[in-house]
Amino acid sequence: QLQLVESGGGLVHPGGSLRLSCAASGSSFNYYATGWFRQAPGKEREGVSCISSSGGSTNYADSVKGRFTISRDFAKNTVYLTMNSLKPEDTAVYYCRSGRTVACDGHWNNDWGQGTQVTVSS
Repeated sequence: QLQLVESGGGLVHPGGSLRLSCAASGSSFNYYATGWFRQAPGKEREGVSCISSSGGSTNYADSVKGRFTISRDFAKNTVYLTMNSLKPEDTAVYYCRSGRTVACDGHWNNDWGQGTQVTVSS
């Protein structure tokens, strides 16, 4: 069973940047798509971005397009979310999740990590 550990969150001013990491316990992680999700206080968890197993296909929520970039490092079994031009509305706990297929097709494993807190505030 894969274990995913998110890290890299913190407090940043509006307009700032952060890079989140999602590190997996095994190389099978690289066989599947991976997604980033977030949950803000009082709101439902939402999808932010996804990357296919090959890294050749990515998608983004409209609210983060042009500001966030998802990428993966196969040697490190890690998926990154680089977040630029951060806004207060990006404040949330960010989670990664492994898919059940190679594509970003909405099929996800059930397990969630502990998440990493991102706070954007002046």
